Amino acid sequence: MLFYDSPNPAPNPRRVRIFAAEKGIELPSREVSIPKREQKSPEFLAVNPRGQTPALALDDGTVIAESVAICRYLEALHPEPNLFGAAPEEIGLVEMWNRRVEMIAMYPVGAVWVHTHAFTAALPGRNEAWGESNRGVVAKAFAFFDEALADREFLAGARFTMADILLLTTVDFAAFAGCAASPDLANLASWHARVSARPSAAA
Repeated sequence: MLFYDSPNPAPNPRRVRIFAAEKGIELPSREVSIPKREQKSPEFLAVNPRGQTPALALDDGTVIAESVAICRYLEALHPEPNLFGAAPEEIGLVEMWNRRVEMIAMYPVGAVWVHTHAFTAALPGRNEAWGESNRGVVAKAFAFFDEALADREFLAGARFTMADILLLTTVDFAAFAGCAASPDLANLASWHARVSARPSAAA
């Protein structure tokens, strides 16, 4: 097994690193440099034709790409501690919040990143006006999650799950992308401090 990783600030590989750290899994890894465009090299495209990290190559040659898919595979191999939900209700809630993080927050954060950040200036098809228009969408998204966290310690309920990993990496990447969550969102800020204090957050 070989994990194709990219260092921070790349949010998606970090999701897998945090997940693996929570479970105590050591993943043999190879670093793929995004600034050097190694994810677009012929060698890596043979692993993942989408040219994105992370990817997990299994011993039989199978490659699993997409961060949540990799985490689901690892969860199946190492069921405890469970991070995708145990009882049916919890499984549904974790999945609901996973999707909400991806669709409500990560999508507009990605738009700001791709279309406004200096690092992505050379990308074809960049539309700065579109990127700027998503800043307000990001702010509304974080306000939504702030409200959701008003009555609970973690996003999907009483314990840390994959939903918290997704939101943590999104909030941290948003700060790098130039659309950080407002410090006035007290619930979100308190949650962020709690999950950032976990040893896995340093992964």
